[in-house]
Amino acid sequence: MATPAQPPPYTSWSRALIKRAIALELQRLRTGAQSKITQQIAAKRIGRTAQHVSLLESAQRLPSPSDMEILLTLYGVPERVEFFRELLLAAAAKKGPSWWAVLGAAVPKWFDLFLNLEAGAAELSSFDALLVTGLLQTPEYAEAVIRADPDLTDEEVHQRVELRMTRQHVLDRPDNPVRLWTVLDESVLYRRRGGPDVTYRQLEHLLLLSDRPRIDIQVLPLDAGAHMAQQGGTFILLKFPPEMVGDPGVVYHELVTTGVYCDDPAEVARYERILGRLHALAATQKDSRAIIERAMKEVRP
Repeated sequence: MATPAQPPPYTSWSRALIKRAIALELQRLRTGAQSKITQQIAAKRIGRTAQHVSLLESAQRLPSPSDMEILLTLYGVPERVEFFRELLLAAAAKKGPSWWAVLGAAVPKWFDLFLNLEAGAAELSSFDALLVTGLLQTPEYAEAVIRADPDLTDEEVHQRVELRMTRQHVLDRPDNPVRLWTVLDESVLYRRRGGPDVTYRQLEHLLLLSDRPRIDIQVLPLDAGAHMAQQGGTFILLKFPPEMVGDPGVVYHELVTTGVYCDDPAEVARYERILGRLHALAATQKDSRAIIERAMKEVRP
């Protein structure tokens, strides 16, 4: 009896991830073409502007099927047309509203992209200098953090807590749950959010999660010394499935009123080196558990 064919991996990807795959592959094929095709040449062939081609290659716009066919022929790979058609169909199938659309203002426009990328990430690595990373927060801790904004109504606070808790499903998804590796500055363990009982339960939650095989929690001791991450503070590095050949990943910084995204390969590589140094400076996972347990004794209500 024949083994049923496995569906292509991109059928489970988010729309943003599919757009990113198309963009990266278009750029790779154009720059790899023997005739050294520029964006201007590609644009002229499809009757568009160079800016339009730039938008295609930065995942800000999807090509039409006809433009895709022309470009692939120009790049010397007309046999890839069917594959790209499948990607475009997969992107179209995911065009409806995302699950977080019902939360309205709880999701600012600049955060929508991050949610799409997070949903499709294979690995998430972070350095957290002020708070426990959102995917590891308890509802009570999250609410205490979010209520720091006095302009939010109770309804808006509840929506943002719901958003944060639902995001954590990436840790439990049945098909390849995300691999999470976080480095927490030790000071985070002592910053009380919502009172000692909330802080204690958050630390208890960290211990519980640290036992899971795809979650690594390291604590950066207070006496660890200087490191490059001190220049920019908290950040998250998102890496995508291996099928995303040539994708360097994305670094995300969240500011007060916006999010900053970086996917320049050289800059992403620099952040990877910074994370590598942090992993070396931080306590081992075993010693990190001991540091968390010590903090629990000090913050115990």
